[in-house]
Amino acid sequence: MSLKRKAGDVAADAAKKPKANGSITSFFGAPKPNPSTSSTNPAKPASDPTAPETQPVKFDKEAWIAKLSDEHKELLKLEIETLHESWLGALKDEVTSESFLNLKRFLKKEGESGAKIFPPLEDVYSWSRHTPLPTVKAVIIGQDPYHNLNQAHGLCFSIRPPTPAPPSLQNIYKCLKKDYPSFTPPPKNGGLLTPWAERGVLLLNTCLTVRAHQANSHAGKGWEKFTQKVIDTVAAKRTRGVVFLAWGKPAEQRVKGVNGSKHLVLKSPHPSPLSASRGFFDCAHFKKTNEWLKTRYGEDGEINWDLNVAPEDAGV
Repeated sequence: MSLKRKAGDVAADAAKKPKANGSITSFFGAPKPNPSTSSTNPAKPASDPTAPETQPVKFDKEAWIAKLSDEHKELLKLEIETLHESWLGALKDEVTSESFLNLKRFLKKEGESGAKIFPPLEDVYSWSRHTPLPTVKAVIIGQDPYHNLNQAHGLCFSIRPPTPAPPSLQNIYKCLKKDYPSFTPPPKNGGLLTPWAERGVLLLNTCLTVRAHQANSHAGKGWEKFTQKVIDTVAAKRTRGVVFLAWGKPAEQRVKGVNGSKHLVLKSPHPSPLSASRGFFDCAHFKKTNEWLKTRYGEDGEINWDLNVAPEDAGV
């Protein structure tokens, strides 16, 4: 597989930020088709236009919002305005659950206390906008968002330029280079992974927010249940097959319920410098992902892992 970037791999509108009072439909439009899918039906692989796939149930967002109480509308403002509609439709029952509403009440108190939260609120659900549900082909599971300034932007392991790639991400590059010697990382020692997200790789942290400079400060507050529902939704809806890349024991726990006969689950030690030498560098997960996707989606189903893309072209 060639790792050279193809024209059109990154959608121009990914660079936009959600507007506080804008219509999510007008802002985001329809979910972007994946390069490996049919132009008329993004859920059906181009290599097999008759392949069955669970189709999303039509979601009447306005009618759903109209049924919410005033408190719930206020608590769920971020989800209403920035969670991609393909995901909101699938997760609408989860976001109205008492556990999730309690999470939002906690986050509201955090904000009112003056605590700085990362990533910026408009980026908490950026994973959903870069990778709409019908386009997911692979899932990489992270843990906690980066907790320092100009780092986290809603995609696990990805870091906003000009901040250089941290050690775990540098180890990911080393693993990729073993699989594909032609792999090129982002320019200027960067760590921006939005090109992967645009190509169907869901980059999902287990917790979606963190207090500035306080690692794991939002763990155990409710994000884990929500992101588990995201993973379960992918496994249930993407019936043609998805690759789950679980690096480290916490990520392995997240995919223990995934049906291995429908999907591919790849496990290895975490890429952290503390554990990468115990097998991560030789796991060959990137090549294994593409080999498996090719059996399900054909030649066009492979993921272009190359990251030599200028930030302005990568959706930032």
